[in-house]
Amino acid sequence: MPTRPAVIPTNRASRLMHLGSLAVGIAGGMLAEGARRAARGELPAARDLLLTPDNAARLAEKLARLRGAAMKVGQLLSMEAGELLPPDFTDILARLREDAHFMPLGQLAEVLESQWGEGWEARFSRFSFTPMAAASIGQVHEAWLNDGRHLAIKVQYPGVRRSIDSDVDNVAALLRLLPLLPSGVRLDELLAEAKRQLHLEADYSHEAESIRRFQGLLAREPDLVLPEVVAELSTREILAMTIVPGVPIERLTEAEQTLRDRVADRLIDLLLREFLEFGVVQTDPNFANYRFDPDTQRIGLLDFGATRVYPPQRMQQVHDLMAAATAGDRAAIERAAIAAGYLAGDDPLPRRRAVAELFLLVAEPGRHAGAYDFGRSDLTLRLRDSSYALGFDQGHWRPPPPDLIFLHRKLAGCFLLCARLRARVDVSRHLRRHLEHRTT
Repeated sequence: MPTRPAVIPTNRASRLMHLGSLAVGIAGGMLAEGARRAARGELPAARDLLLTPDNAARLAEKLARLRGAAMKVGQLLSMEAGELLPPDFTDILARLREDAHFMPLGQLAEVLESQWGEGWEARFSRFSFTPMAAASIGQVHEAWLNDGRHLAIKVQYPGVRRSIDSDVDNVAALLRLLPLLPSGVRLDELLAEAKRQLHLEADYSHEAESIRRFQGLLAREPDLVLPEVVAELSTREILAMTIVPGVPIERLTEAEQTLRDRVADRLIDLLLREFLEFGVVQTDPNFANYRFDPDTQRIGLLDFGATRVYPPQRMQQVHDLMAAATAGDRAAIERAAIAAGYLAGDDPLPRRRAVAELFLLVAEPGRHAGAYDFGRSDLTLRLRDSSYALGFDQGHWRPPPPDLIFLHRKLAGCFLLCARLRARVDVSRHLRRHLEHRTT
């Protein structure tokens, strides 16, 4: 729940000034830490002075205030490149997914009036000005229309869309300047893909269309419920939707095992349908995007801003990788990984083997006979260690194909949710069915 109002910087100059002050603050923190350690007779390396909890907190606080793309890059680093940064940094950056500044009332009123015009309040019987949620692109308000409809109103922070490219570039420059990343790490393709994705997420008309698209794909799934878009109130910067009833899905951690298993089973099946059947993937793995209604036993699906559409050729490559990894066929994994862009044809044998091992780990639940116990598995830790080894033991870190990173996010998020629910899911049954369905 957001608790801190703060004016969102809306122009490039003010946002750059915030990042400049961040660099100065971190440099000052390095000097202070160096003085403290020198007084104790220590001679620490410059990187040790930089990577302190205080500096990590400065970075997280400034990105949270800037919101938008700057905050999104911090989130991306905490989730996708966590093995590149020390635990103190990734732990604090991870808080960007929960911590939130929100717009003060005056700034919010300006945005609403610019989008809806004067007198917009007359449409509502009640509008809560305190947001019920706040994220990197916008904040969400609860409201009731005069006709009784209960709505969630997503309001975009001012200036976010205009600042995407410069914010990403500035944060990337800051990370390299300090430096917060190991030497030789290239993030160019990853950051370019992040810009493309953020421009889509900052266009709420895209999210509205994605909701409608998923409603069509899931029309025959009565146990899954999505919000309804209120078109007359929605713009590129405001998205009005009906409230999806229920409680946060994490509340099910203390529910009966059979319920936890059933919910996780349903989400694994949906994940595989998105990857192997739809070619349309909601790629944001945040637990807050799932709800459960105890009265109807339905699962609510929220937040479709990060929806991506994959062409048939890409879907076939994902299918071939999953099929090879499920079969445990290392040679087939290498061929599929080259086709998808994870490997180059001239990569050395140790790297090819490391990539194959990583995909075998990812497919472990699919090769397991019967129900896979996510609660007792250390799979997510082994995946993290394997990713680290692939990057550093082989002498260099190369980002995966940028568009497929978003599939990694979704898969990792689904596995983490299953682990949080301590669920047991027969993944192999779903995987065989979906792989065979696409083959036929």
